[in-house]
Amino acid sequence: MKQKNILVLCTGNSCRSQMAHGYLEHFAGDRARIYSAGVETHGLNPRAVAAMMEDGIYIAHHRSHHVDEYRNIPFDVVITVCDHANEQCPIFPGAVERLHQNFPDPAKATGSEAEIRQQFRDVRDRIRDWCRTFVETRLQE
Repeated sequence: MKQKNILVLCTGNSCRSQMAHGYLEHFAGDRARIYSAGVETHGLNPRAVAAMMEDGIYIAHHRSHHVDEYRNIPFDVVITVCDHANEQCPIFPGAVERLHQNFPDPAKATGSEAEIRQQFRDVRDRIRDWCRTFVETRLQE
């Protein structure tokens, strides 16, 4: 099987796309090369890093990328993980499969620190489950 190039796109490449990037790399292994970017760049959210570490996925080495940085990569799949990115997603040349799955933005969570951390975990778990299913159904050996 040819290794697929997969781009995960969200608004700021700080939380949701970073989490999906980590899980897709974890579940896909060498079956795919995973990239993540935003239609803007907001920097890596420390709460997203912490939530992923709780689940054993290290993303602290990631950085926030703008989608234009990947203009010359031939993507097989582009996954948008928020409605804003889906609406703003640029056109990629070639036979690119586009998928969309909107996840709530944990960076907009409110409440106590414990409540905010729990909202990050809830979104993380939803993203993990979606990514696992994507890899199991779309990236078979």
